[in-house]
Amino acid sequence: MAVTLFVYWFKYGPANYLWFSDIALILTVPALWLESSSLASMLLLAVLLPEMLWNIGFFSGLLTGKPAGGLADYMFNRSLPLYLRGLSLFHIFLPPLLVWMVVSLGYDERALLWQTLLAWVVLPLNYLITDSEENVNRVYGPGLKAQRRLPPLTYLALLMLGFPLLIYLPTHWFFLTFG
Repeated sequence: MAVTLFVYWFKYGPANYLWFSDIALILTVPALWLESSSLASMLLLAVLLPEMLWNIGFFSGLLTGKPAGGLADYMFNRSLPLYLRGLSLFHIFLPPLLVWMVVSLGYDERALLWQTLLAWVVLPLNYLITDSEENVNRVYGPGLKAQRRLPPLTYLALLMLGFPLLIYLPTHWFFLTFG
Protein backbone atom coordinates (compact mmCIF):
# COMPACT_ATOMS: atom_id res chain seq x y z
CA MET A 1 0.00 0.00 0.00
CA ALA A 2 2.75 2.45 0.98
CA VAL A 3 4.65 1.87 -2.27
CA THR A 4 1.49 2.38 -4.36
CA LEU A 5 0.60 5.59 -2.52
CA PHE A 6 4.14 6.93 -2.86
CA VAL A 7 4.45 6.13 -6.57
CA TYR A 8 0.97 7.44 -7.41
CA TRP A 9 1.69 10.71 -5.57
CA PHE A 10 4.69 11.45 -7.77
CA LYS A 11 3.39 10.00 -11.04
CA TYR A 12 -0.25 11.14 -10.94
CA GLY A 13 -0.50 13.69 -8.13
CA PRO A 14 -2.82 13.80 -5.14
CA ALA A 15 -5.99 14.13 -7.24
CA ASN A 16 -5.51 10.49 -8.27
CA TYR A 17 -6.52 9.47 -4.74
CA LEU A 18 -10.04 10.72 -5.49
CA TRP A 19 -10.80 7.78 -7.77
CA PHE A 20 -13.30 5.58 -5.91
CA SER A 21 -11.08 2.57 -6.54
CA ASP A 22 -8.12 4.31 -4.91
CA ILE A 23 -10.26 5.47 -2.01
CA ALA A 24 -11.40 1.87 -1.57
CA LEU A 25 -7.84 0.56 -1.76
CA ILE A 26 -6.65 3.04 0.87
CA LEU A 27 -9.61 2.53 3.22
CA THR A 28 -9.41 -1.26 2.96
CA VAL A 29 -6.39 -1.12 5.28
CA PRO A 30 -8.28 0.45 8.22
CA ALA A 31 -11.36 -1.66 7.40
CA LEU A 32 -9.23 -4.79 7.77
CA TRP A 33 -7.35 -3.48 10.78
CA LEU A 34 -10.52 -2.46 12.62
CA GLU A 35 -12.58 -5.37 11.27
CA SER A 36 -15.19 -2.78 10.36
CA SER A 37 -18.22 -4.19 8.60
CA SER A 38 -19.50 -0.63 8.01
CA LEU A 39 -16.38 0.50 6.19
CA ALA A 40 -16.00 -2.77 4.28
CA SER A 41 -19.65 -2.60 3.20
CA MET A 42 -19.28 1.00 2.01
CA LEU A 43 -16.19 0.14 -0.02
CA LEU A 44 -17.89 -2.87 -1.53
CA LEU A 45 -20.84 -0.76 -2.66
CA ALA A 46 -18.51 1.83 -4.15
CA VAL A 47 -16.37 -0.44 -6.26
CA LEU A 48 -17.76 -3.94 -6.79
CA LEU A 49 -19.58 -3.23 -10.07
CA PRO A 50 -16.99 -0.81 -11.53
CA GLU A 51 -14.16 -3.18 -10.57
CA MET A 52 -15.96 -6.07 -12.24
CA LEU A 53 -16.15 -3.96 -15.41
CA TRP A 54 -12.46 -3.06 -15.05
CA ASN A 55 -11.60 -6.75 -14.77
CA ILE A 56 -13.71 -7.67 -17.79
CA GLY A 57 -11.93 -4.97 -19.76
CA PHE A 58 -8.49 -6.01 -18.55
CA PHE A 59 -8.90 -9.73 -19.10
CA SER A 60 -10.55 -9.23 -22.48
CA GLY A 61 -7.53 -7.11 -23.38
CA LEU A 62 -5.17 -9.89 -22.31
CA LEU A 63 -7.11 -12.52 -24.25
CA THR A 64 -7.96 -10.61 -27.42
CA GLY A 65 -5.60 -7.64 -27.47
CA LYS A 66 -8.59 -5.28 -27.28
CA PRO A 67 -9.78 -4.27 -23.80
CA ALA A 68 -13.56 -3.94 -23.49
CA GLY A 69 -15.34 -1.01 -21.92
CA GLY A 70 -12.54 1.53 -21.65
CA LEU A 71 -11.84 1.33 -17.90
CA ALA A 72 -8.69 -0.77 -18.24
CA ASP A 73 -7.44 0.62 -21.56
CA TYR A 74 -4.50 2.36 -19.88
CA MET A 75 -3.16 -1.05 -18.82
CA PHE A 76 -2.25 -1.65 -22.48
CA ASN A 77 -0.72 1.79 -23.02
CA ARG A 78 2.97 1.07 -23.67
CA SER A 79 3.88 4.69 -22.99
CA LEU A 80 3.16 4.02 -19.29
CA PRO A 81 5.95 2.16 -17.51
CA LEU A 82 5.24 -1.50 -16.78
CA TYR A 83 5.79 -1.05 -13.02
CA LEU A 84 3.18 1.73 -12.97
CA ARG A 85 0.64 -0.42 -14.79
CA GLY A 86 1.57 -3.31 -12.48
CA LEU A 87 0.54 -1.26 -9.45
CA SER A 88 -2.97 -1.11 -10.93
CA LEU A 89 -3.32 -4.86 -10.62
CA PHE A 90 -4.92 -4.18 -7.24
CA HIS A 91 -8.14 -3.92 -9.26
CA ILE A 92 -8.01 -7.71 -9.59
CA PHE A 93 -7.78 -8.64 -5.92
CA LEU A 94 -9.75 -5.77 -4.38
CA PRO A 95 -13.28 -7.03 -5.26
CA PRO A 96 -12.76 -10.58 -3.90
CA LEU A 97 -11.06 -9.16 -0.81
CA LEU A 98 -13.99 -6.83 -0.11
CA VAL A 99 -16.55 -9.59 -0.74
CA TRP A 100 -14.65 -11.86 1.67
CA MET A 101 -14.55 -9.08 4.28
CA VAL A 102 -18.28 -8.40 4.00
CA VAL A 103 -19.17 -12.08 4.09
CA SER A 104 -16.91 -12.54 7.13
CA LEU A 105 -17.87 -9.38 9.01
CA GLY A 106 -21.47 -9.06 7.85
CA TYR A 107 -23.10 -6.52 5.59
CA ASP A 108 -23.99 -3.21 7.23
CA GLU A 109 -27.30 -1.87 5.85
CA ARG A 110 -26.23 1.70 6.62
CA ALA A 111 -23.48 1.43 4.02
CA LEU A 112 -25.80 2.66 1.27
CA LEU A 113 -26.43 5.93 3.10
CA TRP A 114 -22.81 6.45 4.12
CA GLN A 115 -21.36 5.61 0.72
CA THR A 116 -23.89 7.87 -1.00
CA LEU A 117 -22.92 10.74 1.32
CA LEU A 118 -19.23 10.07 0.65
CA ALA A 119 -19.88 10.09 -3.11
CA TRP A 120 -21.76 13.38 -2.77
CA VAL A 121 -18.60 14.87 -1.27
CA VAL A 122 -16.08 13.18 -3.58
CA LEU A 123 -17.80 13.82 -6.92
CA PRO A 124 -18.12 17.62 -6.54
CA LEU A 125 -14.57 17.67 -5.17
CA ASN A 126 -13.43 15.81 -8.31
CA TYR A 127 -15.20 18.42 -10.40
CA LEU A 128 -13.70 21.34 -8.50
CA ILE A 129 -10.06 20.27 -8.24
CA THR A 130 -9.38 18.00 -11.22
CA ASP A 131 -9.29 18.87 -14.87
CA SER A 132 -11.34 17.38 -17.66
CA GLU A 133 -8.35 15.52 -19.15
CA GLU A 134 -8.11 13.40 -16.00
CA ASN A 135 -11.91 13.01 -15.76
CA VAL A 136 -11.62 11.41 -12.31
CA ASN A 137 -14.71 9.28 -11.62
CA ARG A 138 -16.05 10.50 -14.96
CA VAL A 139 -17.33 13.80 -13.53
CA TYR A 140 -16.89 15.51 -16.92
CA GLY A 141 -18.34 12.78 -19.10
CA PRO A 142 -18.85 9.04 -19.38
CA GLY A 143 -15.79 8.46 -21.53
CA LEU A 144 -12.29 9.83 -21.57
CA LYS A 145 -13.41 13.19 -22.95
CA ALA A 146 -15.75 15.75 -21.44
CA GLN A 147 -19.35 15.41 -22.61
CA ARG A 148 -20.96 18.36 -24.42
CA ARG A 149 -24.68 17.49 -24.51
CA LEU A 150 -25.63 18.72 -21.04
CA PRO A 151 -24.53 21.70 -19.01
CA PRO A 152 -21.58 20.47 -16.89
CA LEU A 153 -23.32 20.94 -13.54
CA THR A 154 -26.44 19.15 -14.80
CA TYR A 155 -24.27 16.22 -15.84
CA LEU A 156 -22.59 16.27 -12.42
CA ALA A 157 -25.97 16.27 -10.64
CA LEU A 158 -27.13 13.31 -12.75
CA LEU A 159 -23.89 11.50 -11.97
CA MET A 160 -24.45 12.15 -8.26
CA LEU A 161 -27.84 10.44 -8.60
CA GLY A 162 -26.54 7.74 -10.91
CA PHE A 163 -23.82 6.41 -8.62
CA PRO A 164 -26.20 5.54 -5.77
CA LEU A 165 -29.03 4.31 -8.02
CA LEU A 166 -27.08 2.40 -10.67
CA ILE A 167 -23.93 1.27 -8.86
CA TYR A 168 -24.55 1.17 -5.11
CA LEU A 169 -28.20 0.13 -4.94
CA PRO A 170 -27.91 -3.14 -6.94
CA THR A 171 -24.98 -4.26 -4.78
CA HIS A 172 -26.83 -3.17 -1.63
CA TRP A 173 -29.92 -5.21 -2.61
CA PHE A 174 -27.78 -8.23 -3.45
CA PHE A 175 -26.04 -8.24 -0.08
CA LEU A 176 -29.25 -7.57 1.83
CA THR A 177 -30.78 -10.58 0.11
CA PHE A 178 -27.85 -13.01 -0.06
CA GLY A 179 -25.16 -11.57 2.23
